[in-house]
Amino acid sequence: MNSSDVVSLIGNVGFPIAVSIYLLVRIEGKIEALTTSINSLTNTINSSSIKK
Repeated sequence: MNSSDVVSLIGNVGFPIAVSIYLLVRIEGKIEALTTSINSLTNTINSSSIKK
């Protein structure tokens, strides 16, 4: 997404919607990483409770 696309988006749909889309795109990768970490932690906890 280049700067002219951003300006066009803001002009067409408004500033709040453009900011919301930008933030959702930026946060998506972090949410995926957190999901992976939580799944790994769950597996570690489950395997450690089975060994006891």
